[in-house]
Amino acid sequence: MSMINRRFRLFDHTADLGVEFFGPTREELYVCAALAVVALITHADCVSPDQEKHFSVEGADETDLFVNFLREVLYLINGERFLPKTVAINACDAYRLTAILHGEHINTQKHLINKEIKAVTYHKAAVEKTEQGWKGRIIFDV
Repeated sequence: MSMINRRFRLFDHTADLGVEFFGPTREELYVCAALAVVALITHADCVSPDQEKHFSVEGADETDLFVNFLREVLYLINGERFLPKTVAINACDAYRLTAILHGEHINTQKHLINKEIKAVTYHKAAVEKTEQGWKGRIIFDV
């Protein structure tokens, strides 16, 4: 099992995909969540870090920021056809985040799409600091 697979787990949710993400720090929670989305969509080992994307997101609180971050990652994948391989969080607090992602454009000859994730929802979305670090919870519309 790869390191990323130990940093998130799926949970049952009717007709959608529920995922809990874990990281020892706030920044690593976001990195794990972005890479987990890629791992759910395709075989992440096949992605090369050839191109770079920068973005910033804001949120009204920690959960809103987490949802907005994952929406931006999903937009890169679905809208710009860009698969992240690595994620670096440059700055992050409860209201704002800036990130640099390295990856490549989707190549249907190289990247087999296992699951289509249509949207990130607010339903039961949560982010919390725990004794072990940080935990995030999201339900994706698939």
